[in-house]
Amino acid sequence: MDITPLHPLIVAEVTGLDLRNKIDSDRLAELIAAMDKFGALIFREQSLNDDAQIRFSKMFGPLETTRRAHRPGHKLRLDIHVSDISNLDEFGEILERTDYRQMSNLANRLWHTDSSFKRIPARYSILSSHALPDQGGETEVADMRAAYDDLPEDRKAEIENYICVHSIFQSRATIGFTDFTDEERAALPPVPQVLVRTHPGSGRKSLYLASHAEGIQGMAAPEAKMLLLDLMEHATQRKYIYTHHWRTGDVLMWDNRCTMHRGRWHDPTEVRDMRRTTISDEHPTVA
Repeated sequence: MDITPLHPLIVAEVTGLDLRNKIDSDRLAELIAAMDKFGALIFREQSLNDDAQIRFSKMFGPLETTRRAHRPGHKLRLDIHVSDISNLDEFGEILERTDYRQMSNLANRLWHTDSSFKRIPARYSILSSHALPDQGGETEVADMRAAYDDLPEDRKAEIENYICVHSIFQSRATIGFTDFTDEERAALPPVPQVLVRTHPGSGRKSLYLASHAEGIQGMAAPEAKMLLLDLMEHATQRKYIYTHHWRTGDVLMWDNRCTMHRGRWHDPTEVRDMRRTTISDEHPTVA
């Protein structure tokens, strides 16, 4: 197994490893150490099916279950442990552009970390590609460690103990999508998350930002929102970002504790079939 950096700050490519096969403890430890160092890993042209992806993902911890809404008349297309990051309905047909699943998924093109809207957020995410549009649909990953490192010292001191409030409905409202039932809103209430995280593997501090962040505890809304916008602008400078141009069968794995990511535009009339497994973290960021 070889691990080759692809960017000055973030992301490495792993070769010589077939994720469909059993991975021994030494190789697993190498992968975890590489995630601690690089924040994200690429495995090219793996062609995982859902069962193989679930098996590989479970080696890193417990899996989240999907939160993709399924209302009366709609069924999940995939296993409950696989998030459907596609533009397909349960029959494999392209969703209408006005379908609520399609509109909600547009928020994936905002910078975010997975499941920061949950009390215990995500640790790792593993995204596999099954069908791709002719153009577009890239995934970008931003290094929140380097973004934190480059902040002025007085800014670091200012934000050190801030607690943000995260809600999935904040990111959806940003794009004008508010079509949620009372039951859906009650199931995912706002949660507190620290603004600055210390990574347990690397010991490095990072900004914990996301489009789900709607405010900061104890701070007036306008001031909090401007601070979050300023930090988001800083953290998404091009120098911090790796852009992944997908090939069918690729697997991209990232650490939500020290990165943000987003999908990019593609023609919504062309199939983009991506499937994500999400490994939960062990503890809340706020006790």
